[in-house]
Parts: sequence; C-alpha cells; structure tokens
Amino acid sequence: MTSASSSPDEIPSLYGPGKNVKRVRTRHLIEAKERGEKWAMLTSYDQYTAALFDEAGIPALLVGDSAANNVYGYETTLQVSVDELVPLVAAVARSTQRTLVVADLPFGSYESGPAQALETAVRFMKAGAHAVKLEGGRRMAAQIRALTNAGIPVMGHIGFTPQSEHAVGGYRVQGRDAQAAEVEADAHAVAEAGAFAVVLEMVTASVAAEITKQLPIPTVGIGAGPDTDAQVLVWQDMAGLRRGRPQRFVKRYAEIADVLQGAAKAFADEVRAGEFPTKAHSFE
Repeated sequence: MTSASSSPDEIPSLYGPGKNVKRVRTRHLIEAKERGEKWAMLTSYDQYTAALFDEAGIPALLVGDSAANNVYGYETTLQVSVDELVPLVAAVARSTQRTLVVADLPFGSYESGPAQALETAVRFMKAGAHAVKLEGGRRMAAQIRALTNAGIPVMGHIGFTPQSEHAVGGYRVQGRDAQAAEVEADAHAVAEAGAFAVVLEMVTASVAAEITKQLPIPTVGIGAGPDTDAQVLVWQDMAGLRRGRPQRFVKRYAEIADVLQGAAKAFADEVRAGEFPTKAHSFE
C-alpha cells in the first residue's frame, strides 16, 4: 500500500512484482507493520506455485504441514513427517528469488523440548528455509527462545492450532469470553520469546485486533478478521483447487479445479477421437 503521490521507485521492496528482486527478510515484515502496510502469505509445496507466487509479489510463502492433506492425501496434519516436508521446502526455496520461505515444523518434531525443536529446525534451514513456524503459545516459549538464540527466525502460531485439534475438540473458534485473556497471554509469550511474527488462527476478530495493537511483531490472520497485519490462506483453498464447502474464512479467487478438469477432459476427448496429435505436434 502506498500513498497516491508515491512513484513506482518508492514502493517498498516488500510489495508486488517488479524489478527489485531483493530477498524479503523478517525485518522487512516487521518494518511493514511499523508503516501500517498489510501483506499476504500463501502456502506452497512445489516449484511451479512457488515461482508463480514469487512473481506475483507474495512476500512470504509457507511450506505448511497442510501438505499432509493437500499433497500427500492424509486425513489430518498429524500424519505428515519431517522427511516428507524437507524436499518440499527445498523445492520451494530453489524456485523463488524474492519471497521469504517459512517451513512448518510438523507434529512430533518439536514438542518434547528445545533440543528436539532445534534439531528439526536446523534440517529445514539446511534445506533452504529462511524461517520456521511452530504451533503453541506459552507452552512453546522455551522452544522459540532456543531457536531464536541459535539464529533461526521463528513464526509463532496460536489460537486454533490444527496439530492440537483432538485436544481442543475439533475446529473451534478461539478467544471468546474468558478465553480472550488466554489467547492474549499466548501472543505476548510468543513475542517475548523472540518470534518475528505470529499466526492467529480462528480467533475472534475483536481479540485479534487487540493483539495486533499490542504486539510489536506482525500478526498473520487466518479466520481472525480484517485487522491483523497480514493474511494467510492455503493456496488450494484460495484458488479453488480443493472442492467442497470451504471454511467460512476462505475466499475463492478462482476455480482452478474446473479449469484443470476441463483441460483433462478435452485432452482425453481429442485422443479418443484421433484429433490429437496432429501434424503440428508430430515430427517428419
């Protein structure tokens, strides 16, 4: 977002496609909050979406544990492993020039303590990630502190945490009534432990707005209302590759599933009819 008087050369390097291919760093996201400028984050798990989103000017990409049910066909995120995510992180990192690549630490790879969290995070950083993300507020402060002390940037994740879905009894909005103070305490704990940003998932809009005002680091909303510093969506939801009824907080910006299925059907029809390949697609 720029003022009406801004020239293209004055647009901050964080935003939009253009000639500036300087890699976005965590400090750029924090500076964006200080300027009052919002930014977008999407998930990515492969070279083609990573390159496209990078060219589109998305400043941060998350190689999420959501690959579990968007790549590997698992029912929940609990089933995906570090070994399955590391190659995806490497592919996304190799395919971008500008965006900040954040790797999700999957369930079971950091909960036992700072040493386990550090070992896992190092693997992702060696694969090419520029930062890591982990779920949990106050209970994960020690892990966040250990990683940041080791020079690894950390994005926190509080509110509804999918890896703890079974513990909280399914998908439930967080921050209502007396629970608001708990979510706020988690947010402050994450920031004080050294995280550069924090995802607020399925948090009431009023609580998310208050947390955003209080914290010096960016808040990244997903189902947390319009007042967070940034917004993140799973790209298959955003672009309509995943069919079925989306979550309330999802807006579909395209219907990629229909386009892709239509292309596949047209290809099959032409092959059956003997219409493909033609001479134009053949060698003499």
